[in-house]
Amino acid sequence: MTDLALRPPPEPSALALAVARALGGRSLVLIGMMGAGKSSIGRRLASRMGLPFVDADTEIELAAGMSIPDIFEAHGEDYFRAGEARVISRLLAEGPRVVATGGGAFMNSGTRALIGARGLSVWLNAELDVLLRRIRRRSDRPLMQTPDPEATLAKLIDERYPVYAAADLTVQSREVPHDVIVEEIVTALAAHLGVEPPAGTPSTGTPPAGRPSGPQAEEGSAS
Repeated sequence: MTDLALRPPPEPSALALAVARALGGRSLVLIGMMGAGKSSIGRRLASRMGLPFVDADTEIELAAGMSIPDIFEAHGEDYFRAGEARVISRLLAEGPRVVATGGGAFMNSGTRALIGARGLSVWLNAELDVLLRRIRRRSDRPLMQTPDPEATLAKLIDERYPVYAAADLTVQSREVPHDVIVEEIVTALAAHLGVEPPAGTPSTGTPPAGRPSGPQAEEGSAS
């Protein structure tokens, strides 16, 4: 089966570029659970908006000189979360850009406040069954190394979704091509920022943000 995430990235569009300008120095920060599509959708969104893309989990691994599973094993989750907060603070200071964060990042009140001050947050909200299908393809999720991954994931959803709901925008991550989600994010951002479509901009024909339909490829974030 063709991996939709491997399709060429979309070209910048007039509306997406106008949205990027309206961000000023702020970054666009994608939040959500492991498997929600933050990294893969984030890369395509950055291409659409003409902005750099950065994955916070990758930056954490570079800063630590070890993988996230190894950080968890050697030092524990508290150590990882402290490093995560420092890395995200640095990334936000270097904006504007599109930043994909790990699933637990937005749970840190200090990180949440920084994102609110220096960025715009978009929650990629995904149902439990969608997340399970995606994360079962990977073995590098430290929080999912439990006897009952489904129960663990359901518990994380119960804990995290009420906090994720504080994001500036919410877009449903579901089984549709990534570019559909990208266009929904751009449209939602334009409405949020009061950006009018440039004259002559064609309609994308995508459904309104948050409405489910069709197949979506998996996500690349690690936590």
